[in-house]
Formats: sequence, structure tokens, C-alpha cells
Amino acid sequence: MTDVRIGLLHPGEMGASIGAAARGVGASVSWASSGRSDDSRRRAAKSGLEDKTSLSELASSSDFIISVCPPDAATALAKSVAATGFAGVYVDANAVSTGTAREVAAIVENSGARFVDGGIIGPPAHRQGTTRLYLSGDEAATVASAFEGSILEAITIDTRPGSASALKMCYAAWTKGSAALLIAIRALALAEGVEGALLEEWSISQQGLDARSTAAARNNAFKAWRFAGEMREIAATFEASGLPGEFHAGAADIYERLAGFKDCDPAPEFSELMQTILANRT
Repeated sequence: MTDVRIGLLHPGEMGASIGAAARGVGASVSWASSGRSDDSRRRAAKSGLEDKTSLSELASSSDFIISVCPPDAATALAKSVAATGFAGVYVDANAVSTGTAREVAAIVENSGARFVDGGIIGPPAHRQGTTRLYLSGDEAATVASAFEGSILEAITIDTRPGSASALKMCYAAWTKGSAALLIAIRALALAEGVEGALLEEWSISQQGLDARSTAAARNNAFKAWRFAGEMREIAATFEASGLPGEFHAGAADIYERLAGFKDCDPAPEFSELMQTILANRT
């Protein structure tokens, strides 16, 4: 499918790469600059996205709208799109719980749109084979066809809204959840004065965990503000299935303590990150 018109909300680092991937196989991709930051404008321009200025203009000129935003904003963004009367295909590609995905589905379907659930796994799509967009819903295959041949691999799971989000929650529960656990363990060892002994034991029985725990903190600090909301969505997904969500509620707390390092460059020193986490102890 090369003549599809895609509206992208919004061109963050991930969103802009998805828009560029679709453009690379002939799709027309637009965004709405009203109220967005200079960084968003820069990314949109670099990715060749057409500026429709307002959300209403974007909605009226799009076959698909793809939502890529922080999980805490997914529902509000869906309501804003629904208010425009958009009647195309709405793709929620955010890291949200199955419950939130179905809530978004109800919002957009009540306004006349069709819903496709999405879950992104991997880094921003800048090269082949790194990033996958999982899709579920009646129109999932149609959306996937817009990316056929692109550097973003679009994979249809099934027709059930929530399946793609469930997969994303399961995947991130381990990758980002285990990173938060390692960060918390290092903070605990420091607080109890046994960090040196722990690292020595790890060098014997858990080789590589020292470097992995340091990287978990330094590599994730600049995006911890976003991960906090994602961990809450994961906790809600566990709880909705009758499983304990406390693991990831705790992970959300760890990431929230690092939220002040949003978009930091270069990465803070590990010691500074530990001090920040311990300074916020209850």
C-alpha cells in the first residue's frame, strides 16, 4: 500500500522513525505542530513529515492516525482525536495496559473510527531488523500493509483489541522491569553499606551483573520519566489477570525518582543516580 495517508501523533524519537519508515515505502505522513515543541518540529522536518498544523486538519486528511505518546497521555490523546470526528483507522501504538487499550478503543469507536491495537518492541526504527510493530484488531492487516517493505516490521497477531498491548506489557515487564530491579538492588546495597561486598560476590557468581546494573541506571535515566507510566500500565495488566502488580509498581517508583534526569545528555554518573534515588527514600 503506497497511497495511504497517515497522521502521526506525535513525532518523538520513536514516532518520527515510524513516520519515516512509512514514507520510505511511499506513504504520505503528516503531523500537527500546534502546541508541540521545537524538538518535535525538528524531528518532523528531518523525517519529511508534512505539517497540517491543527489536529482537526490532520484528522480530516488522514486514513490512519497512529498514536505514539507517553502512556499517561494515551487516553487523553484518543479523546482529542475523537472530538474531531475522525472516522478512519486509529492505531494506539503506546505502551499501555490491555485495559487502557480497550478504553481507547471504546473512545475512538464511539466517534465512528475503527481501532487497531499496537505495541512497539525495539529502539527507534533507523535500520532493518531492529524494531517491530505488533498489531491486533480487525484492521490490523491493513495497517501492517502500509509498512510492507519498510525498515519497520509490522506483524499482525490476531483480531482482538488488547493482544498487541498485552505482548508489549509482557516484554517490557522483563526488559524495563528487570532494569529497575537491578537499579533498586544497587541502591539498597549502597544504603546498607555492602555495595563492595555485593559487587565482589557478583564477580564470582554473577559475572557481568556489575556492568549490567550500572548500564541499567545510566542508559535509562534520560527516559525514566516515561518508563514510570509504563510500569504502572504493566502493574495494571498483571492485576487485571489476577497476578501481583506490586513488582512493577515498585519499578515505577524507582523510575519516578530518576524523572528529573529527563533528556539528560551526557548520562549522569552512576553515583549521582544512586544519590538521587536514596535522597527520595520514604
